[in-house]
Amino acid sequence: MVQQVKESLEPALNLPSGIAHKGVAATELRPWGSFTVLEEGRGYKIKRIEVKPGHRLSLQMHHHRSEHWIVVSGTARVTCGEEEVMLRNNQSTYVPQCTNHRLENPGVIPLVLIEVQNGEYLGEDDIIRFQDDYARGK
Repeated sequence: MVQQVKESLEPALNLPSGIAHKGVAATELRPWGSFTVLEEGRGYKIKRIEVKPGHRLSLQMHHHRSEHWIVVSGTARVTCGEEEVMLRNNQSTYVPQCTNHRLENPGVIPLVLIEVQNGEYLGEDDIIRFQDDYARGK
């Protein structure tokens, strides 16, 4: 049923030919929480990210992608370049390519957000870490 709905919607999306869609739905655990790849295709990847209360991701940047974050629930403290903002339910932000950024959950409930990545290369190895609470390498 879900596949039928998806197939019926694809012509309406008017996407360029050759874009491969695949629902991945594989959850990866991290010290700060988890992420699930919901869908990916040429030039984009969509993730559901959950950050545990009081945890944060590394201060990092990506050479090959930009990111859009939309908060679904909880509170996000976002560092993007020299700017720091607080985001709540239904608020969003944009992280340009090659910009230092960090995502934190200062709240007491899990932070859930949707991340849309855009770029030529979207691999997990396109992460340059500057500060990391969990002593992971660059």
